[in-house]
Amino acid sequence: MSWLTGQLEQFKERVNFSGLWKVAVSIVAILVILLSFLGMYWSSEPDAFDVVDTAKAKAEERGYLNNSKKLVVGYTTASTLHSIMDTLLEKPGGFITNDLAPPGIFMDNMPAWEFGVLVQARDLARAFRKDFSRSQSQSTEDVNLKVAEPQFNFDNKSWALPSSESEYRRGNQELMEYLDRLADTSKNDAQFYARADNLADWLSDISTRLGSMSQRLSASVASVRENTDLAGDANARQTSDTGAYQYVKTPWLKIDDVFYEARGTSWALMHMLRAVEVDFFFVLQDKNALVSLRQIIRELEATQSSIWSPIILNGSGFGMLANHSLVMASYISRANTAIIDLRRLLEQG
Repeated sequence: MSWLTGQLEQFKERVNFSGLWKVAVSIVAILVILLSFLGMYWSSEPDAFDVVDTAKAKAEERGYLNNSKKLVVGYTTASTLHSIMDTLLEKPGGFITNDLAPPGIFMDNMPAWEFGVLVQARDLARAFRKDFSRSQSQSTEDVNLKVAEPQFNFDNKSWALPSSESEYRRGNQELMEYLDRLADTSKNDAQFYARADNLADWLSDISTRLGSMSQRLSASVASVRENTDLAGDANARQTSDTGAYQYVKTPWLKIDDVFYEARGTSWALMHMLRAVEVDFFFVLQDKNALVSLRQIIRELEATQSSIWSPIILNGSGFGMLANHSLVMASYISRANTAIIDLRRLLEQG
């Protein structure tokens, strides 16, 4: 009898253990499914916004839009930078790059997109501090911009003490204070100088970024390239010899990261150049360069087309499968070429 009782107790323990195991597995499965759906939601890229409407709404909210509904020179570009940083922080999932918890820690496409946006925001913030807000090289820096620019350059992977988000929000607050001072026409302590040389300097930075991005995208397909590092100068020298040829190939696991970084870069530049068209309208019109700028914007808009494939394909150049990176490189290369031409127009005087 005691033996039978012992067997019954063991059976009950096995049944209970089996039931607990099933419950645990079910909970884990539900969490995985929920986190997967949350990750897909967080991976959705923000929509484009109208830079003029957004700037006017911002000015009206803060009481700086006059009866003529006209914005002061520079307000649209500065507002666009503020809105881009705000989108980076407030989109679904917030700023994901520095996440240490799931699903953010397992995501790589959205952090790459965020980095592309952030680099362009940093470059424009530097242009504001260095050129747009100053009349000459010997003029003083703007009190808000000299704080905002280094805040945007804070480490994008810092989780706490301080977090990246808190530093970027501080920078955006300083930028908003500059916007308020710029819009207050009763004072003249904040300025924006829409000059051809200022615009050309910033476009030079953009061209350098896009040139590098185009090369990285093209390297999704392995190739051997001639080493042109010292081309054009017979007396040029470099630190160490890199050989006559270079073998370039983006690592397989990094191809989608480079692609989404390019998407983020193009998304940010598309908005910035739309704002530039407003604030530098007369400069561009004088140089007969409005059409050139609009063509650049069109090329960048094309990079934002919907991706119908569930993964970023990496087929060979003329193979059976598409190569999304090469398509993106084509648009960015054309935009970069048009930027180089636009710079020439601005510099010709």
